[in-house]
Amino acid sequence: MQIDKLRGQELDQLFKAILSLRDVEECYEFFDDLCTINEIQSLAQRLDVARMLQYGHTYHKIETETGASTATISRVKRCLNFGNDSYQMTLDRVRENENTKQEDEEE
Repeated sequence: MQIDKLRGQELDQLFKAILSLRDVEECYEFFDDLCTINEIQSLAQRLDVARMLQYGHTYHKIETETGASTATISRVKRCLNFGNDSYQMTLDRVRENENTKQEDEEE
């Protein structure tokens, strides 16, 4: 598994720091300090590409709407098909949270 190559004390520290963030505003502040705008946008773009691939959109539509290169789209698709299922897991959780929030607002 490729993730084993990543493991280490520095990454553990990074991931624990991310997990300690309490809300979206804290995420904005932390990632603004940690990353360049382009790095943050690239991460967000990959997640959006994964979402669009899950919904069956074509490479052309994804490229047009997100600005992602076909290489990026292909890489994300490979991760969706052969990766750790983390895109699926996180996108499902985001959708669940949004649905729960909508239901709470309707009550």
